[in-house]
Amino acid sequence: MPTKTGFGLFGRWIQAFRNRQRTNGEIVNNPQEQEIVAALSGVNDPDRNADVVTLGIVQGLQIEDGVVRFALEIDPREAEAKEPLRMACIDAVRKLPGVVKVVAVLTAHSDSMADRPTTSQRPTNGSAETAQTNLRPQIGQAPAADKPGIPGVRQVIAVASGKGGVGKSTTAVNLALALAANGRRVGLLDADIYGPSIPRMLGIGGKPTSPDGHKLNPMENFGIKCMSIGFLVDEDTAMIWRGPMVMSALNQMMTDVDWGELDIMVVDMPPGTGDAQLTMAQKVPMAGAVIVSTPQEIALIDARRGLAMFERTKVPVLGIIENMSYFAVPGSDEKHYIFGHGGARDTAAKLGCNFLGEIPIYPEIRETADAGTPIVACAPDSAAAQVYRAIAEEILAKLEASDSATRREAPRIVIE
Repeated sequence: MPTKTGFGLFGRWIQAFRNRQRTNGEIVNNPQEQEIVAALSGVNDPDRNADVVTLGIVQGLQIEDGVVRFALEIDPREAEAKEPLRMACIDAVRKLPGVVKVVAVLTAHSDSMADRPTTSQRPTNGSAETAQTNLRPQIGQAPAADKPGIPGVRQVIAVASGKGGVGKSTTAVNLALALAANGRRVGLLDADIYGPSIPRMLGIGGKPTSPDGHKLNPMENFGIKCMSIGFLVDEDTAMIWRGPMVMSALNQMMTDVDWGELDIMVVDMPPGTGDAQLTMAQKVPMAGAVIVSTPQEIALIDARRGLAMFERTKVPVLGIIENMSYFAVPGSDEKHYIFGHGGARDTAAKLGCNFLGEIPIYPEIRETADAGTPIVACAPDSAAAQVYRAIAEEILAKLEASDSATRREAPRIVIE
């Protein structure tokens, strides 16, 4: 069957299927991490006379459905010069059986290049297994201090999900409002380029203005500032953009918007673990990530993938929220566990992650989101709003505890 452009998604699926077949017709499984590391071990950086694995610059390795993703941490001043190295890495991995696609990005290194292993530290047995420890950052590791960040923004937290349809955007909006209700200056960045819903949920229309022709003013409602691609395109426009275009748009919404001074920026991440998530996690110094899932196992599988991505990219995971946990029957204490119950709590316990709370199915949460008047803003004393408020307070406590752990004690002045 020919895979012409007109076949669209089905044609691409067929091509991907063919790419995952051996010559004898057997399906090839995902390549193993050891195979990828071994392939990358054969790619030398001529400027430093060592391979990329030994140098420790390969980060955030992900393998899913034949798609291999990773980043090369380099000195940002060498970005253009290192482009051939990036392409060489792509070519090396692409040759492996089972690889459908390779996505490699260049990003600023997280610590001094002088601290990277040298050729003299390369494993003597020629095996890549010893060197691959560079690909496994520890959970909760602090974000890199040399990431440029967003001007005026003190802390950035991501609200993410492994898949769509779990109520991630509704949760992000109400958490942002709950954080603002706790006295914080809050911004909301809608990073879901393909499905921007923040303008509708916050009841904001129109387009942002630019007083100087260079920076946009963020839109604002209910006391929080926000920016979304949804303000710049028509609501019914299909965003048929490739990865580089998406990242360019995200970068502009972060750096070309006059956010002012914010205590916290909440980022409504796209669902999944694709190019946008990987590149953004590598670029922005995030204070933490919140994973949203529904209780059933099929959603939790994807939630675990999202959690693993943040671990790999050195973003601390603040915890998991179980959304649509149960249906609360109006006017009674009766509960119906439509999607099962407790799956997110159990997953958090197994993974050693914090469980932030359960959000029941309250009809008013959906109704107020559709109306552009989120429940935390329009009914702050309701039971539904109090759930978001409680989760926001726990997130704030974790952020403040992290700040206290990393903040150095100020010198004392003693007067005798």
